[in-house]
Amino acid sequence: MNHLSGLDAMFLHMESPEMPMHVGSLNVMDLPDGYSGEFFEDAKHRIAERIHLADLFTRKLALMPFDLSNPVWVEDEAVDLDYHVRHVSLPKPGSNRQLQQYVARLHSSLLDRSRPLWECFVIDGLKSGQVAMYTKVHHAGMDGQAGVALAQAIYDLEPTGRVVKPPRPKIRRNQYQLGMAELGGAAVRNTAQQIVKLFQTAPAILRALRDTVVPEKDDNGKRQWGMPKNFKIFGPRTLLNVSVTNQRTFAGRTVSLAETKLIGKTLGGSLNDVVMCATAGAMRRYLADHDDLPAKSLLAAIPVSLRAPGDKSSNNQVSMLSMLLCTDIADPVERLHAIHTASNANKAMMGRVKTAIPTDFPLFGAPWLMSGIAAVVARSRLINLMPPIANIVISNVPGSPVPLYFAGAKVISYYPVSIVAHSMALNVTVQSYAGRLDYGLIACRRAVPDIVDLGDHLLTEHQILLARTHEVLAAKEADSAQPAMKPQPVKPQAIQPLAVKPRGAKRAAKVAANNIARSVAASASASRGASPTRVKPKAEPQRKSAGTHKSGSAKVVVAKVVALKPRSATAAKRPGGRTARSRVAA
Repeated sequence: MNHLSGLDAMFLHMESPEMPMHVGSLNVMDLPDGYSGEFFEDAKHRIAERIHLADLFTRKLALMPFDLSNPVWVEDEAVDLDYHVRHVSLPKPGSNRQLQQYVARLHSSLLDRSRPLWECFVIDGLKSGQVAMYTKVHHAGMDGQAGVALAQAIYDLEPTGRVVKPPRPKIRRNQYQLGMAELGGAAVRNTAQQIVKLFQTAPAILRALRDTVVPEKDDNGKRQWGMPKNFKIFGPRTLLNVSVTNQRTFAGRTVSLAETKLIGKTLGGSLNDVVMCATAGAMRRYLADHDDLPAKSLLAAIPVSLRAPGDKSSNNQVSMLSMLLCTDIADPVERLHAIHTASNANKAMMGRVKTAIPTDFPLFGAPWLMSGIAAVVARSRLINLMPPIANIVISNVPGSPVPLYFAGAKVISYYPVSIVAHSMALNVTVQSYAGRLDYGLIACRRAVPDIVDLGDHLLTEHQILLARTHEVLAAKEADSAQPAMKPQPVKPQAIQPLAVKPRGAKRAAKVAANNIARSVAASASASRGASPTRVKPKAEPQRKSAGTHKSGSAKVVVAKVVALKPRSATAAKRPGGRTARSRVAA
């Protein structure tokens, strides 16, 4: 006997015919070359020889009297594989769309709670010659991470498979259900243990609440009180936020995992950011086609795993947070940056409270009340009048990075099929597998009848982001390919007499004037028959006017000297009206 945790039991109590709480997957497989056997029989034999590797295949629910407490898991000693593993043949032509429509129909029906909560359908008749397998398991028994561990028990890494030891023989009790007294005593004991555990974790929960409510101090040591910038309580109302029915529609789409990582690395963002950006762009297109695109951003409910590394237990360890999709931003790159900023803020907040979120809590006396409330809310359509807490659900589950095999067939695709809830009529779940990124879109058929268009919009947005990525990479490559400018060698040139810098212009003019003055004095002495005498530049000459020179050449030289170095208006003049240069020339 194994008690369900409070979180596991919530998926049971909230379930209704309109809102089944099981999750599944659709795998398309290639048969081995030259295969001529019956794949359905081979698949059933493979499950039978490995059914003991996962408790989920052999355990069923034992309900408490009057639903006063959570049910317990008990072992089913006689699992009917003919019921759990079924064969389906698609009618011609066996298209991919027919396959997805049939999966949507299978996903809309409830699981039988008197049996182990899982079913498997082997589907053939595809025009491609491939086979498919659709499996669904109740969410009360596992979350997405536990589902990956379950797949590792069933699938192989080689076509030939691996050898699995048979289970040990057990003593059969031949007891279909437990007695009321036994169940009642177990309920009381389990509730007491849950209360004690809740009190033990109360200090950590209170600290987490304090860290969430009380803001951190800034650089000035002050706290900025108020709601976080990206925090929104309710989202805008759209055609998705209605009460759902039990009718479903499904579409699967695939993009390259390497391309998605390249987009995030080049444009700035994580893999999850790129997934949400592409989904937000697809929602913009889809809602715009129906004239229902709100001015405010949509909110997405994002499941967050609380599972510790290495934990392979088959139960739920998950929480939920809301995040802006930034659908009010048209440019995809700007939208990606805004989503990345909002995602980092949410991660920081979740990091503070993750360890304090309880997954097991007492619900004694509450199950019957919760089931009644869920039924009333679903059938009264109160959801249509209430503001949505979130508009859609987006989840990302990491899968196997290498190809898997089942009963000798190679698994080609791994499309997740998740839950549609009231007020959130669309669920987009992504799973990575062997270099692929498989999108599984499941929705209420009345709210989203044309889910194929939404899937095509998703591929379009991915291609737009990829094109913008290539533009950025091409620009970077062009910049790196441009050769660097090398300095050109300077050829030596003859120095010109008057090619001086502006700062030395005065000194050059002064030297030239002195040389000219010497030559003038020499020519004057020669004309008088005397030997030339050296004239000092700063010697005080006789005070004669410039017109007393008899040599016409002296007058011309003086004019040239004045032209070489103009004097300012404020230059000092000697008595007689002559400057220092003219006196030297005289």
